[in-house]
Amino acid sequence: MSIEPIGLFTLALALVCLFLDYGVMITALVVATVFGSAAALFIGGANIPPAHLFMGAVTVVTLSRPRQCAELIRALHPDRPGFWILCFVVYGLVTAYFYPRVMAGQTQIVPLGNSAFDDTGSTVPLGPVSSNFTQSIYMVASLLVFLLVTSSAATPEGFRTAVIAATAYVTANVLFALLDLATYLTGTQAMLEFMRNARYALHTEADVEGMKRIVGSFTEASSFARSSLGSLGFIGTLWLCGRRPLLTGTLTVLTFVLALLSTSSTALAVMPVMLVILYLTAIGRSGTSRRARASAVVAVTLPLISIAVVLGIAAHPVLSQVVMGYLDTIVLSKGSTDSGIERGSWNTSALQNFLDSGGIGVGLGTVRTSSLAMALLGGLGVIGTLFYAVFMGLTLLRNPGPRGSFVTDARLAARNACLGLTAGDLLIGSSVDQGLFFFAIAGIAAARPERATRAAPPAATRPETAAPPPLAARGRRPAPPLPGTRKTA
Repeated sequence: MSIEPIGLFTLALALVCLFLDYGVMITALVVATVFGSAAALFIGGANIPPAHLFMGAVTVVTLSRPRQCAELIRALHPDRPGFWILCFVVYGLVTAYFYPRVMAGQTQIVPLGNSAFDDTGSTVPLGPVSSNFTQSIYMVASLLVFLLVTSSAATPEGFRTAVIAATAYVTANVLFALLDLATYLTGTQAMLEFMRNARYALHTEADVEGMKRIVGSFTEASSFARSSLGSLGFIGTLWLCGRRPLLTGTLTVLTFVLALLSTSSTALAVMPVMLVILYLTAIGRSGTSRRARASAVVAVTLPLISIAVVLGIAAHPVLSQVVMGYLDTIVLSKGSTDSGIERGSWNTSALQNFLDSGGIGVGLGTVRTSSLAMALLGGLGVIGTLFYAVFMGLTLLRNPGPRGSFVTDARLAARNACLGLTAGDLLIGSSVDQGLFFFAIAGIAAARPERATRAAPPAATRPETAAPPPLAARGRRPAPPLPGTRKTA
């Protein structure tokens, strides 16, 4: 085991946070998930990211706080999403250990990690792989982050802190993208080596048609684009709802522009879906309050702007040729490239694994895919997919809340972010783990702080603030009137 400088900083930050408010730890945990290309320490060949290391400290503090423990246990009730993601993780751990061993050799797989066979670039017989263990660890960590954020956001104060934490993540995502561009243009990329030390294949210097592929704090442009889609769903919804419009509006524009400039096919393919989601949100929020004036403006002007942009490009042959050439390189011809063909073969192999296993899958972390759907079916089969579907349904569809309130707007923003991240994962997801940020934002979507408000007695009825009972009710006689005064009715 070896620890990196960013790991030492993470430990120092955790130590400092122990002496600060609990909300600071939650905020730091959510922001730490932005470091997608960093390793705090190495255990053998496994990379331990800063957020996973920091999560250990947050978990210890949470378990030492009775109220947080009670909320964490309450989040595991069968009618809450936490119960179903717990079932999913437990089932995944069982499949990760037993399925590759029990069904060894029954089908050919594209292994996600190292297997007992040499890496030939093609399929190998089914058997245990190193990623069975690492994916199990990652899913347990994702479960813990979901429960930590949900339990912390179970009170109005904690919920507001969680929203601030997600906003801080969006801000960090934008800042690291700008820093990535600045260091590339000035030849000072070495400044970012402190957070690009993971033992993954890093594609931080790639470009397309002379344009830098923006990776920010992640390993490649597609990962940054996926993060930006979730960020756009969250911060864009808050802006449409009129929450801190100057800050959220600025972050919305920057996130949108940087995602498009990332040259990632994921961003260009999923961006229309994200814009439709935000447009529907704008229509739903239009006219509900003065705070949501941005929604009314977007609902009216976005179609007009879209038509004007399309007509403007079509009216200039040279510009339209450049745009179509760019789209063809990034999106339309992606399936015919070596990378596209390889990713398609991964999904085909995973589907075959699903069929060969009789629909039960070949185990968590066993197969490599390029789609969340294929990762679920190929790895965990029908049972695991159903567990995950129920979790997503309860997280995204239940408990909308009172219209126009801060809690409702923030939950809607978190749900739109989950939709953006999931849409990206359906295109590029190599495993079932959607990352710590997804589960942190899902924790906001599933939180119920209004229950704490309803459970608290009104101020007038609390024992310490209630008015004292009349003297007669306490068994005393009222004092006689003073001489010279008349008795009043």
